[in-house]
Amino acid sequence: MITAGIDIGSRTIKRVLMDGNKVIDYAITDTGVDLPKNFQSVLGDQKYDALVATGYGRYLAQSHLNCRIITEIKAYAIGAHFLFPDVRTILDIGGQDSKVIRVHGGKVKEFEMNDKCAAGTGKFLEVMATTLGYTLDEFSTAAAEANEAVAINSMCTVFAESEVVSLISRGEERENIALGLHQSILNRILSLMGRTGFEDPLVFAGGVAKNGCMTMLLKKKLNMKILSPAEPQIVGAIGAALMAKHKDDGHGPQKTKGE
Repeated sequence: MITAGIDIGSRTIKRVLMDGNKVIDYAITDTGVDLPKNFQSVLGDQKYDALVATGYGRYLAQSHLNCRIITEIKAYAIGAHFLFPDVRTILDIGGQDSKVIRVHGGKVKEFEMNDKCAAGTGKFLEVMATTLGYTLDEFSTAAAEANEAVAINSMCTVFAESEVVSLISRGEERENIALGLHQSILNRILSLMGRTGFEDPLVFAGGVAKNGCMTMLLKKKLNMKILSPAEPQIVGAIGAALMAKHKDDGHGPQKTKGE
């Protein structure tokens, strides 16, 4: 049985195909402004027996693709448990939200989500990298090689961007500013984790999990085992594809948002 999972996030759409318990194909594309066109594009002419959608665009996908849906919290819990069966905490830092999910045996115990502000998300990193004249990869590398972090006082993305411009004009080293910005995100994430609590091992998912400096800072601060799949952006889509194997998961259109 071939199953498909599609995770429609604020920045990217992820699609996974599974044959039983094996991932056989995946694709990632920008969300853009025309969601129906773009999630139809990422599905392409792929053949599958069942499809489940998740992510913030799942209700739109349900109406256009006539598929079942699950919350992204549940999708991430199932996907992370499939990839790392011992996982107890999931940290997902995506394009415009971040979340911490405590799980046991793939079941959600507690979660916290920041989806009201770009601070502490991939969008924050994108804006600051551009302000400093770096690509995202250069931004991460420069921060990891910095000698000393410059303190960033502004938590708001807009104000932080202005603060960075002021620091540059003051002659601060770009790499030290980059490290300070990474540490400001780390502080936001630690605050989120403090509200849920966390246990070892932790799975780091989402696009920001590709940022080497952020992973390094988390390891140093938490002093715990941090796992991340080769493609950390598709964890939710894997969870959705796994749920597509089941006829009725109880998360059909009659359910409201959240767990």
